[in-house]
Amino acid sequence: MPSPIRILVIDRQESVRRGVRAIAEASDNLAIIDEAFDERSGVEKVRKLQPYVVILALRFPNFCASDVLPTFFAADPEAEIIVLAGHSDDAEIPIALKIRALEYLSKDTSRAQLKAAIRRIAAGRRFIPKAVAEKLGDDFGLEELTQAEMNILRMLVGGMSNREIAFALDISDNTVKSHLRNIFGKLDLSDRVEAATTAIRRGLVRVNL
Repeated sequence: MPSPIRILVIDRQESVRRGVRAIAEASDNLAIIDEAFDERSGVEKVRKLQPYVVILALRFPNFCASDVLPTFFAADPEAEIIVLAGHSDDAEIPIALKIRALEYLSKDTSRAQLKAAIRRIAAGRRFIPKAVAEKLGDDFGLEELTQAEMNILRMLVGGMSNREIAFALDISDNTVKSHLRNIFGKLDLSDRVEAATTAIRRGLVRVNL
């Protein structure tokens, strides 16, 4: 009988860790060897336990997986990492995949999908859903927005009015409005509220969760 696939789960939500463990325990040839709830303990356990597969949450309160993936690979250059995201259109997904995470799954993925993903990696294969693969080239709009537009989007998310943005950037109110129209058009949005919620949900603007 082949050795089980050794898995480390790193997610701050106990319910997620418990769910992944339940799936592994009900599966042949999958074994959760440990869990971690933050980056620091996760890296230490990767270094110490050398799991075959690491299931890593995409987002934590003060950082994203893309921030810490190089640290994980430094701890174990052979690490095989699946990122687990809350939203399929999160802008951090393609960033993590480009850094060398091998797979992306959403947190509402089915038991069968999770098991299949782990076994694909164990077999030396990589899978990226078509919708994500199609967006890897444009990073969910990150390359479409100019630096000025990104600055204004961050200020909008921070709750600043058009006038406050204009004063902070030393530009006219009309220039701010023009930038906002461009942002709405590029991201297919209709108003400031939708722009703020979409920017946070997609990860275009980082906030502490």
